[in-house]
Amino acid sequence: MSRLPCLLRRPPAGVAGPQTTRIRWPPKPWVSVAAVGPSRYEDAGVGGQRGALAAVTRHLGPTLDGVKMLTGFGDYASVLALSDELAVAISTDGVGTKTIVAGAMNRYDTIGFDCVAMNVNDVLCVGARPLAMVDYLGVHTLDAGRAGAILEGLGAAAREAGVAVPGGELAQLPEIIGSDGGSPGDPGAFDLVGTCIGTLRPDDLTLGAGVRPGDAIVGIASSGIHSNGLTLARKSLAGAGYGYGDKVPLLGGLLGEALLEPTAIYVRAITALWDAGIETRGLAHITSDGLCNLCRLHAEVGYIIERLPPAPPIFELIRAAGGIDVTEMYRVFNMGVGFVVIVDRAHLTDALVCMTAAGHVAMDIGTVGDEDGVVRIEPAGIAGRFEGGESRFETA
Repeated sequence: MSRLPCLLRRPPAGVAGPQTTRIRWPPKPWVSVAAVGPSRYEDAGVGGQRGALAAVTRHLGPTLDGVKMLTGFGDYASVLALSDELAVAISTDGVGTKTIVAGAMNRYDTIGFDCVAMNVNDVLCVGARPLAMVDYLGVHTLDAGRAGAILEGLGAAAREAGVAVPGGELAQLPEIIGSDGGSPGDPGAFDLVGTCIGTLRPDDLTLGAGVRPGDAIVGIASSGIHSNGLTLARKSLAGAGYGYGDKVPLLGGLLGEALLEPTAIYVRAITALWDAGIETRGLAHITSDGLCNLCRLHAEVGYIIERLPPAPPIFELIRAAGGIDVTEMYRVFNMGVGFVVIVDRAHLTDALVCMTAAGHVAMDIGTVGDEDGVVRIEPAGIAGRFEGGESRFETA
């Protein structure tokens, strides 16, 4: 799924929080993989964002005058200092075209988990504990049963993440959602977006500046495709003749159910580390751009991925159906790793024990190296980096 990154300008002088003095400015340029082309992703209809990003910078940048920002362009969440002791992190995201699969399967009780996960996981990445979120549900036609199932899932996911949902917005827009404005359109079409806030002490801001060569890279397993790359996945599978209701032996069930597998929520795993006093030197939610997201951390280092957990079989099905090159698979999809934590190798065993006790599958997947700005994924024989603001993978 395509999304605009968090956009912030240079923090004003005198901002509270010692780590702000270590923030690289300008930070490493970053835009979503959706801007990379030509690719199968662009062929599927997901285009670039450069013009939109320029407009955001031009028109919204000035609104930050007088605000004590602790983060910069490309960070997972925006962090605002409210005092020397309190800062708030805020992030917004949606579930993309996963809604199309939910509609086709007539199943709406899982999509709320994706909305919550995409937001709380990003807030975690700056060292904040998610506190609350609000949602926007836009529909073509309001159906009480469908809306109820979506909100049921949203509430269950919020409880799992430990966040409150104090409000939201429900809009019925038959001429906009699922319609071209001139035809009746799809009465079941909808869009779901959330905005999450979290809190932290400014001194606890985590942007990756403390990552050092030799640190351990811990990967936490994904539950499946999560909420990124659904457009490429859907079109590749449809082009190969698959239907959502097809029972696929490789998947052990229906294709649509595999695509709807909810995005994993990593709050318990990460907060367990904090509660145990284990320093998390770098945190990365693996979404679009795959493991290249590690290069968004504020450290002049490289990342050597030496081993990976088994990827859910949905990825091999998508790759084979679309004839997609391995380099594109790794920059569009999470490929089995949904979140990465970087810790001092001396604390690796304790970290793995904490995350396993929190109900997640975590493993040592590699080591921080000194090749600045490069992610080497040895099991796939590829390397990734950002060039000109775009993520690129190539055969190593």
